[in-house]
Parts: sequence; structure tokens; C-alpha cells
Amino acid sequence: MDFHFEPAVAGDFDALADLRIAAMRDSLERIGRFDPVRARERLAANFAPEHTRHIISAGRRVGFVVLKPQADGLLLDHLYLHPDAQGRGIGAAVLRAVLDDADVRELAVQVGALRGSDANRFYQRHGFRLVGESEFDLLYRRPAGGAGLGPG
Repeated sequence: MDFHFEPAVAGDFDALADLRIAAMRDSLERIGRFDPVRARERLAANFAPEHTRHIISAGRRVGFVVLKPQADGLLLDHLYLHPDAQGRGIGAAVLRAVLDDADVRELAVQVGALRGSDANRFYQRHGFRLVGESEFDLLYRRPAGGAGLGPG
């Protein structure tokens, strides 16, 4: 899949928030929690442009990824694709790039996904295993190097 990353800056926030809302809308509507104001506020609360990269394909921003360092590895805080870009292999290619980089650095990766979201199957297919849950989210972890992973 042809894509590349470009760094984000603080001034990109509004465009990224709009993209996040578009990407999450269906999943949030299914569980009765779609609220664009809350979605924007949640992104703003932890927005870190220094850890944010645009996903560019065919010359346009189709998504973004946020990867934050943690004491025990990396947190894949956000990975969103615009609905028009979903289902074309871009998300899998982006996640593979993230995981390849984590493997080289020998770091585990954690990610959370909304209960009932298609993202849960996506992360499980890529070697993440369920390690925790809350009322609305499931928490997954992929060990450094994917170590100890069997068929999922």
C-alpha cells in the first residue's frame, strides 16, 4: 500500500479532530455515544503534535496516527482513517510500519479500542491480545517483537 507519514503541528488540530469524528461516527452511533463535541474534547485533552503523524496516500491526508512513548513500551493512542480510505489496506500497512519500528526498538505496543468496534478484530489480527477492559473500551497489548504469539 502506497502511503507515507508527515509530521503534524499544533495548527493541524481542527482538521485532525474532524477526521477523528468522521472515522469514529459509525462505531459511536452503534453504541449510542456519538457526540462530536465530546470527541473533539477527548482528542484535545491529550493532543501531542510531536507524537502525531499524518497518513498521506495519493497526495492527500487520509488519516493520522499517534504513537506515545511509555515506561514499558509504546501507546498507539490513535489510528484513524477517513471512511473513504477504510477497507483498502492502508490501516494494515500503517499498523505494520508502526509494529516493525517497535520490533526494531524491542518495544511492546498497547492500544485501546471501543467495544463493538471493528478495530477490535483488526488489532487482534495483528498480534494484539486483550489485557484489560473498561465500560466502553478494550485494552490490547502486543509484546516486543510479537514474542510468544501463537495463532490468534
